[in-house]
Amino acid sequence: MNRRMFLGQAAMAYGAFLLRARGQGTSHAPNLKIREIRAIRLRDGFNSRFVRVYTDEGLTGTGEMLDTVGAEYIVNNNFSPALAGRDPLDIEGILFDLWGWKHLSVGGSPSPLFMRGMGGPYLTAMSGVEIALWDLAGKALNVPVYQLLGGRVRDKVPIYLHAANGEVAKSVIAKTKVKALKIGIDYSPDAWTLKKGWDPNKLWGLHLNTEQLDDVVNFVASIRQAVGPKYDLALECHARYDVETAIQLCHLLEPYRLIWVEEPVPSDDVEAMLRVRNATRVPIAAGENIYSRYGFRPFLEKEALSVIQPDVSKTGGLLETRKIAAMAETYSIPIAPHGVASPLATMAAAHVAAATPNLMLLEFTHYVDEAWTSLTEPVTLDEEGYLPVRNGPGIGVALNEDVMRARTDPEFRPL
Repeated sequence: MNRRMFLGQAAMAYGAFLLRARGQGTSHAPNLKIREIRAIRLRDGFNSRFVRVYTDEGLTGTGEMLDTVGAEYIVNNNFSPALAGRDPLDIEGILFDLWGWKHLSVGGSPSPLFMRGMGGPYLTAMSGVEIALWDLAGKALNVPVYQLLGGRVRDKVPIYLHAANGEVAKSVIAKTKVKALKIGIDYSPDAWTLKKGWDPNKLWGLHLNTEQLDDVVNFVASIRQAVGPKYDLALECHARYDVETAIQLCHLLEPYRLIWVEEPVPSDDVEAMLRVRNATRVPIAAGENIYSRYGFRPFLEKEALSVIQPDVSKTGGLLETRKIAAMAETYSIPIAPHGVASPLATMAAAHVAAATPNLMLLEFTHYVDEAWTSLTEPVTLDEEGYLPVRNGPGIGVALNEDVMRARTDPEFRPL
């Protein structure tokens, strides 16, 4: 079965499911209409923005948006009035309009075609609303989101966490039992090595000299020594290096058997990423800054990446991520979804992961950070370091409403 047939059959199955559910009465699929969509920004520099879809019968769904400036205004000023009165269960139809020629803006551009590009605040706003719609659909139909995405192939998801140094790595492993960690030389201030370079004030597009290359290698070696050979490590580069530095660095890191080197070069340069991948035995990963299936297409066709890392909160949402994963599956490339979100969007990504055969790992960046985990009801890993996927309706994770109200930027009406 090719990708087009798979996606077409999935869409037909979902449509048939809705028709059957509606035929069974309003207790299974109520005739809902969107009343309002509202997004908020939190105080104190939180990366996430939260969005909620409200219906005329009081049922709601909640989503999350990341790495954005302004997506909350797009939701409140454009999406909310444009989608009022729509059936929230027609998710694909709503997305089709948001991608296409639907008139959404008031006194501005006539079409999102001129706003969205392939990423940025518009697509992030779409992603947050889409996640909220799936949460609402699951609640309306009394099923978990993974069932609406085709059903699960696993009931718990392998997780990787972060560590800034060897001591933190050992502590995280002891507390959580996870099998993999991501490390990054810039997870703590790295001026100590940047100042050794030819251009000490330069923060990206770096060409590392010999001493700086040794610094990165020694950093990785120290954490490998701390955790031993049983635990998997990935290295985050945050797109900071030029091609030759990336190639040299990957060669030097081969003995440490990393599961991937992430974004060694900027991920908007497919050819540069391909040159790095072809020059090393270290797996190369990227995806948090690649947007929609159209953005991932050249990376898959050229096989420029070993692992792809779509982020459900900014690449188009849950269904878009599932489509991206299906594309990658035809190239035998695994996915390891990126996630710097609260437990809400992390669990939303886990529903996609549960329904995706070619899953490798899921990122849970803030698992040990109470400032983030307190935004929702508790979400915990099991005794083996896996994330159990919620079986309740929708995403299955509720916001901590009291905490959210206290942290909502006063510019915005709380959800």
